[in-house]
Order: sequence, then C-alpha cells, then structure tokens
Amino acid sequence: MRKTILTLFAAFSAVAFCMAQQSLSGGSQIMSPEIHPDNTVTFRFQAPKAIRVQVTGDFLPPSKIEIPNYGTFEMPGMADLQEGAGGIWEFKTGVLESELYNYSFIVDGLSVKDPNNAYIQRDISNLMNYFIIPGERADNYQVKDVPHGTVSRVWYHSDVLGKDRRMAVYTPAGYETSGKKYPVLYLLHGMGGDEEAWLCTGRAAQILDNLIASGKATPMIVVMTNGNTLHQSAPGESGEGMYKPYNCGSFDTSFEAHFKDVISFVDNRYRTIRKQSGRAIAGLSMGGGHSYNISLNYPKTFDYVGLFSAGLNIVRDNGMGQIAPEMYENLDSKIDRLFKNGISLYYIAIGESDFLYDSNKELREKLDAKGYPYTYLETPGGHIWRNWRIYLEDFAQRIFK
Repeated sequence: MRKTILTLFAAFSAVAFCMAQQSLSGGSQIMSPEIHPDNTVTFRFQAPKAIRVQVTGDFLPPSKIEIPNYGTFEMPGMADLQEGAGGIWEFKTGVLESELYNYSFIVDGLSVKDPNNAYIQRDISNLMNYFIIPGERADNYQVKDVPHGTVSRVWYHSDVLGKDRRMAVYTPAGYETSGKKYPVLYLLHGMGGDEEAWLCTGRAAQILDNLIASGKATPMIVVMTNGNTLHQSAPGESGEGMYKPYNCGSFDTSFEAHFKDVISFVDNRYRTIRKQSGRAIAGLSMGGGHSYNISLNYPKTFDYVGLFSAGLNIVRDNGMGQIAPEMYENLDSKIDRLFKNGISLYYIAIGESDFLYDSNKELREKLDAKGYPYTYLETPGGHIWRNWRIYLEDFAQRIFK
C-alpha cells in the first residue's frame, strides 16, 4: 500500500513539474512584438477561430473624437491583422521613430492584451502592452548601466485632509551615503492617475537616472504625490479595498490646500534644500493645474514651475468640498505677485492638437501682455504621455542650475 501511494505521489509530482515547466516556458513561441533592425515592428496574435483581429496603439495615425463640453480628443489609431498559417494573425508597421509605444489587440470587438508580451503599463484602470524603439529619445526611457536612484513608497499624514496618504519618492544615486542636501522636484500626475503614474507610464526614474548620470540634470529628489484627495493611495495600496479605479481627480482646492503638509513632511524626512531655490513643481493636465495654483498660492516657495498640458482654471466638486475657496480667487493679482517676487523658470509646454491648447494660449497671452518671461515648448500631437515624457526630460535639464 505504501509503495502504491509513493508511486502515485511520484506520478503526480512529475505531472505538476511538467505543468510548471509549461507555465515557465509560456506554452508559446510566438514573437510579438518583433522589433526589426530597420525599426519596423511585426505584431502576431494566434486566434484560429477569430473573424477579425486588429491592433490599436499610439504608433498608428490617430483618430479624433469630439466630446461635448470638453473638446476634440485624439484616440490611438487602429489597423487590421492578416490571418496566416496556424491561425496566426500578423501586422507589420512602417518605420517607427525612437519612442515608447503602447498598444493592445481587438479580437472580434473585444480588447485584449498581447499574451506574448509580458511588458505592461497601467494608466488609471487601463492596462496596456508597450514596446520601445531604441535610439535617440527613447534611450532615456530605458534602464542603462548607470548608477540608479532609489524609489520608495512612503506614507505621510495630512492635517488638512485628516488622513494618511501615500507618495512615491525618488532619491538620486548616492543619496544614502553622500550626506548632502538636495533640491526637490514635486512632480504631479493628471486626472485619474496616482502616485505610480509618473513612474510607470512616465518612466520618471529611468529619465532621471540617465539625465543625472550624463551630467545633463542636477541630482535631485523627486516627490510624486496622489492628486486625488478622495483616496489615500494608488488602487490596492491602502485599506480602502479593491475598488474599481476610475477617471477622477481633485479640482476643488483640497489638493492645493493640503500641499503644505506634503512639503513639511518631505523637508522633515529628507535632506532637502529648504528654500525657494531648492524647490520646483511641475505637473501634467490636472497636475499642471495643481502646479499653477500651488505656485500662485505659496509665494516664494518654488523657483521653478512647469505646466505640462495644464488644466487651468477648472473648478469641480469631487466630494471633499471647498476647503480653501480663496485659493482659486484673485489669480491675476497672484500672478503679478509671483513674478514680482522673482522666479527662475516659468515653463509652459503643450501639444499642438491638445484640447487644452486654447486655455494655455490665453495664459501665454496674459503673460506676454504683462511682459513676464516664460519658456514655451510646443510639440506635435495632443494630450498624450509621449509629450509629457518629453516635457519632463526637457524641464529636468533646466532646473536647479
């Protein structure tokens, strides 16, 4: 009897081992995406019973949709795959520029991820495969053989909000042993994002590592907060449970009002340069609006301000209430105060087809009329991460010089 049990156990173990090996090998040898030496890319998807397989991604010419009360948005383009032997569908691109690209498949109308590509990014509730075409710009989005900074997820308490909250903090290579004090860039995400957005989709750690290692950027601490004050943290990282992420944010002064708690925590926990010349603030979309309002309401706090496709003068109740309504008032006089007090860099960047283009143009016209200096960068495309990575890379090289 004992021999029979041992024999069955051995057989079961052998089957389990084989299944584990199949799992480890992926069970498929399909290469997708395959990046060719000429920077064309072939996508493959095995679906022998499918009627139609498509790929959608930001490497394809975009389509445009009109959303009432918001404007025109660019959507990722779409292309059909062709079915070949064994039910393997294929699509080959033209030559692509050096960049990080996102994509997914659509199989008979259902959006699915590429089962042959383990590289995935999350933006709000969307999961997207990605690939990188090397060379030129995208080189700074990759991990290189250079000294690396450290990314920590830390918790702080906000007296204004009455809750603990989570932030991500990048400290440059050598921070732990240098004993030096460092300047701080407060880097803010857009609506629906969280403290992981700039690290995941924005590639902030890779960009900073590579710029600092090459001497193009000053070693700095980068603080990435959660701009949605309804939540403590990124989904799944707090006691709030496994709620469904959705595209929400804070345009109700709550984030701006609590920001003094963020600065106080960072200055007390890290070796920072605790003066205006040692602080910068920048953000994309909603985070650009937050950067705009925070810089105006905390005079002599930031010497560098970056507005990336900024959502300006937006007021919306997200459930927290108007904690400090005065923060959204008298903005013109606050602009005068900011520039008269002195600021080293006021930076505005936006895509030429961004739905927020007009409001940013109005801000530039206002600054021009008053003779206030600013740096302006306009890029092709719209309200997209491809642009925001470019802006971060450019902005980081201009600050703390």
